[in-house]
Amino acid sequence: MAEAKEPLLRSNPSPQPSASLPRPSSTAAIGGGGTTTTGSSGRRPLFHGLDVLGLKKRGGGLRSWIRVDASTGGSQVMEVDKLTIMRRCDLPARDLRLLDPLFVYPSTILGREKAIVVNLEQIRCIITADEVLLLNSLDSYVLHYVVELQRRLAANSSDPASPDYLPFEFRALELALEAACTFLDAQAAELEIEAYPLLDELTSKISTLNLERVRRLKSRLVALTRRVQKVRDEIEQLMDDDGDMAEMYLTEKKRRMETSFFAEQSFLGYNNTGGGLSVSAPVSPVSSPPESRRLDKSSSFSRSRHDSVRSSEGTTEHIEELEMLLEAYFVVIDNTLNKLTSLKEYIDDTEDFINIQLDNVRNQLIQFELLLTTATFVVAIFGVIAGIFGMNFAIPLFDEPGAFQWVLIITGLSGLIIFCLFLFFFRYKRLMSM
Repeated sequence: MAEAKEPLLRSNPSPQPSASLPRPSSTAAIGGGGTTTTGSSGRRPLFHGLDVLGLKKRGGGLRSWIRVDASTGGSQVMEVDKLTIMRRCDLPARDLRLLDPLFVYPSTILGREKAIVVNLEQIRCIITADEVLLLNSLDSYVLHYVVELQRRLAANSSDPASPDYLPFEFRALELALEAACTFLDAQAAELEIEAYPLLDELTSKISTLNLERVRRLKSRLVALTRRVQKVRDEIEQLMDDDGDMAEMYLTEKKRRMETSFFAEQSFLGYNNTGGGLSVSAPVSPVSSPPESRRLDKSSSFSRSRHDSVRSSEGTTEHIEELEMLLEAYFVVIDNTLNKLTSLKEYIDDTEDFINIQLDNVRNQLIQFELLLTTATFVVAIFGVIAGIFGMNFAIPLFDEPGAFQWVLIITGLSGLIIFCLFLFFFRYKRLMSM
């Protein structure tokens, strides 16, 4: 009796209670040299204090995915491990690492042999010719992506002869691009609404609070600009490479592979029937001469080579629809980038204006300090005169009744003349604007 296999895909699994999990019979001893764990086998880990086996289990554990079928448009929540996804979509582990929510990777669109790996803001998914595997998340953009994709699959025509026809992978990719561009444009618009009144307030009133708010705003602007720039560069890189765009025609490649397979099967069946052998009967390698086997091998090789060349040429000729799709969203994301660039230029202009204002105030303070220094020098002349007449010696000038008034008048006029000369010198040297 054939042994029943456990299905790899499980829809909405119920979590097992923690009481049913077996407890490992291990003893942990924590000492000065780290943590040492010994099990029943008595083996010691190579790295003390680091649970390497736990890391491997977490890296290859089950992960929740939302599957959207291309033919029916139905959605299904399933939990599969990383290895199953790699075999199912024929992807290497480094491509799946781009979808890991624990790591922050820049926006990426990768076209592979049987799948397209998309990492655009909140949308992290794997697109094939038959389905979309989307990382399950509570984010509203992810749920909106699933609902909108189902609606478009039900509304759009699936007839290749229709003028509005798009392959399934392009519909899913278009929706991912639309979600990412809409999200980034909404954040840019929100940043604009918050930035312009704040910058105007800072221009009218320079304070520490307003400067701190503008600093935080500029940090958010730089981070958002970097994300928008990465999406724009990714789309531009795809548009510049015809080979990458040709790799993303998954439905056409699948149809050509099926056509080539059926043609190969019918060709082998025709040869077997023409040779007087049954199709279902096993063919002995001794009964057929080596020349016929060599002829079949050479004809099969030439036919597969011809199919591959024709496939590459046909795909290269029909990449215009994907190029137009990418170009449309390139214009959208480029417009968003222009908004952020204009906002950054406005912030830079505001900073320059504030620096000019501060420089003007600083120059006024320097001029005032220069006036105070000149006035202090003039007042010091009175101090010198007072020090001279304060000495303890007798002169005939002290016996004059109006000597004190004349000394004050002459000293005051001398100080005023010296002060005016200093001002004339400062104006001549353009040190002060008077």
